[in-house]
Amino acid sequence: MADRAGGLAAGKRLSAPTRELAQRLSGGDEVLLLWHPDSDRVDVAVRNLATGADCRIEVAPADAMDAFYHPFAYAARNGPSCRLDQEMTVLDG
Repeated sequence: MADRAGGLAAGKRLSAPTRELAQRLSGGDEVLLLWHPDSDRVDVAVRNLATGADCRIEVAPADAMDAFYHPFAYAARNGPSCRLDQEMTVLDG
């Protein structure tokens, strides 16, 4: 606590921690919606639980929930593809 007070007294700005707004599991992927208050930036982070591969997609705040529920479609539409090197299975019916 003393270090924090000393930093404030010296005029140093403390950065606000990233906040997790939502979390879900989809198949073998964990999807997080993250807000960075210092920059007012929103990311969707996706991590494959089996391989540990992950990626982050920066999104406009207005698109945050759409990107949270459809991160791969959003990444393909809005920039470089977010690949986790996972095998996809398509089921008929």
